[in-house]
Amino acid sequence: MPFPFDSSLPAAGAGGPLYRQLYQRFRDAIAQGRLRPGDRVPAVRTLASELGVARGTVDAAYQLLIGEGYLLPRGPAGTVVSPRLSLPPPGPAPSAARDSSPDAGGTPPSPRPFQLGLPALDAFPRALWSRLAARRLRGLDPAALGYPDPAGHGPLRVAIATYLGIARGIPCDPAQVFVTAGYPGALDLICRALLQPGDACWYEDPGYPFARAQLAAAGARLVPLPVDGEGLRVEVGLDRAPRARFAVVTPTHQSPLGVSLSLARRLALLDWARTAEAWIVEDDYDSEYRYTGRPLPALKSLDRHDRVLYTGTFSKVLYPGLRLAYLVVPPDEIARFRRCARLFHGGSPALLQAVVGDFLGEGHFARHLKRMRGLYGQRRAYLTQALAARFGEDLTVNRQAGGMHLLARLRKGVDDGWLADRANAAGLAVQALSCWTLEAPAAPGLLMGFTNLASAEQAEALVERLHEALGSELGR
Repeated sequence: MPFPFDSSLPAAGAGGPLYRQLYQRFRDAIAQGRLRPGDRVPAVRTLASELGVARGTVDAAYQLLIGEGYLLPRGPAGTVVSPRLSLPPPGPAPSAARDSSPDAGGTPPSPRPFQLGLPALDAFPRALWSRLAARRLRGLDPAALGYPDPAGHGPLRVAIATYLGIARGIPCDPAQVFVTAGYPGALDLICRALLQPGDACWYEDPGYPFARAQLAAAGARLVPLPVDGEGLRVEVGLDRAPRARFAVVTPTHQSPLGVSLSLARRLALLDWARTAEAWIVEDDYDSEYRYTGRPLPALKSLDRHDRVLYTGTFSKVLYPGLRLAYLVVPPDEIARFRRCARLFHGGSPALLQAVVGDFLGEGHFARHLKRMRGLYGQRRAYLTQALAARFGEDLTVNRQAGGMHLLARLRKGVDDGWLADRANAAGLAVQALSCWTLEAPAAPGLLMGFTNLASAEQAEALVERLHEALGSELGR
């Protein structure tokens, strides 16, 4: 199809990063009716060639549009404007001075059923949290009102280092810990400190799409590697890009398949990083939630040559609005990361950090995790049983040992993107597995969060809604 707007882009500094400019142009074209629901958009390679930009720039823009529901990938059939978009009648172009994001000036959207990445919001200890926050507010002194340490609140970094040493087998000094604005903040800090444009980066395929888009926007050359029952296929990386500078992995619960990286592959990955002097970014995003046996040790706990950059998050354990994560860097890299944190990050709100530090240091965090493991195991069973009862053999649930979502496999040939689109039009928040792939086509599947299913009855009612949206399509 012809490109629906001027195919020239200004320089990156003239209007923000190029991928953001491209993302905004697509959104404007959709909002103004120049791209309509069902229209096919150009392939990444084609559009990159037409614009004269890197494929990673286009892919980063597309991933943002897919994540927000504007575009829908259809595998070999290409990518289209989501047929289920409800668009206003065409009108005048929005003012460039006005924030055109969907939620600008309004309230945040409410969580939807089956939404991924959300902890159990109904089970968060709000009364305890309020007491801790109130205590901190009452104790504010002039020193606490100043600029925060860009590396993070000192007592929180001590608490994180203590927790990691005990719970994850990672001995580290608090000076190695950096508190960031969520996992994106940790990844941004890594990219600013260590990444050079054009550096090759191993990436799990399928893998977390927003991190993939962020890496591409930072200039990384993504090298997608397949994932099987033992996790990332390290030998494929050694064949495709042995001198890559980075590998971004989710070894405990692979995102989104839920498999664990086997010991043999963990050792092979570490050996590669040592030999190639490469960096491994370990995203340990939900390692606390394992329902059979003890939590698996972190990849970082096996690192004897300081090649692993370890990241964890509080957003998926406590609540997403907290926007706090942490990064552990090797001792020799502390000064470099402190310079980058001071120049580009400036620190996270000190009050929230202090409350989280109290929550960890006083033992509330460990008790909360223990309670949530039991609760999530029960809620996972609610969803698994409801899906089996209503869908039978049309959906096959992968029973991974941990995590916060389920992967329901579909029969070969089923368009999971189309099914997810139908489900989301019914008010649900199902994601298609194909949206998480970069290169190799994945077997079709649907990803569903279960953490906010408060009862078996609620799970059954929501699965019934899902069946009403998908049943006729699955039976074909």
